[in-house]
Amino acid sequence: MEFIRQNILLIFLALGSGLAWLVLTMRGAGGRTGLTPTQATLLINRENAQVIDLRGSEDYAGGHLPESRNIPLEQLEARAGDLDKLKDTQLILVCQNGTRSANACRQLEKLGFGRVNNLAGGISGWRAAGLPVRKGTKK
Repeated sequence: MEFIRQNILLIFLALGSGLAWLVLTMRGAGGRTGLTPTQATLLINRENAQVIDLRGSEDYAGGHLPESRNIPLEQLEARAGDLDKLKDTQLILVCQNGTRSANACRQLEKLGFGRVNNLAGGISGWRAAGLPVRKGTKK
């Protein structure tokens, strides 16, 4: 009991930081649950998920997920009509590190897309996992 009284501040600090870590882990990047690269690969292979790369065309040409489609984030709402046929398809949104794509998930959900996912860590996480990237633009 004496130990607790002497270290009450440290105990609360440890409990608070543990709780903060737990909340951030459960919420994922940008407040949106994200897929790990492994989970994204499973969705692509098993459910034919479509990958939307939200980075600019230069970044996209520098390396992107195979079979991904490039729609820069600034054009997402304007080009959402291009994706209408994919409203019931699993979509995986990708940016550089997963933060901007988390926000884009919310944008698409407001437009009626129900199966949108964020790639946690973005293309950086994909590369760090040693998964393949393609260079150039999709033809």
